[in-house]
Amino acid sequence: MNTVIVVDDDKTFTGLLKTILELEGYQAVVLSNPDDVVATTHQVKPVLVLMDVHTGRGDTLSVLRELKTDEALKTVPVVMDSGMDRAEECLAAGAEAFLLKPFRPSELLATVAGLISKEDKDV
Repeated sequence: MNTVIVVDDDKTFTGLLKTILELEGYQAVVLSNPDDVVATTHQVKPVLVLMDVHTGRGDTLSVLRELKTDEALKTVPVVMDSGMDRAEECLAAGAEAFLLKPFRPSELLATVAGLISKEDKDV
């Protein structure tokens, strides 16, 4: 099953994302603590990580950089999202895509599907 890790401290938002992803056949693993992302990514081996730029525990760009410098994880696509336009900063740090909140479910699913199919072609 295609697993997507969702990182956000907003329980309502993660519940919505989990439902949207699961309706499309993905398994969603929800994390509220960005400190758990790297270890969980090693363990779960997701097809993609969707991560909020800012959580109650701070900025997650350092987590993004850590994912992209880890030999075992650097090919896992990361989509960053935020209510503020930080696309340039996120893409420069290694994210494959950025979604500005609020985004439509169709935008999320198209981004996820596009990155996963690109990964399949690159293998």
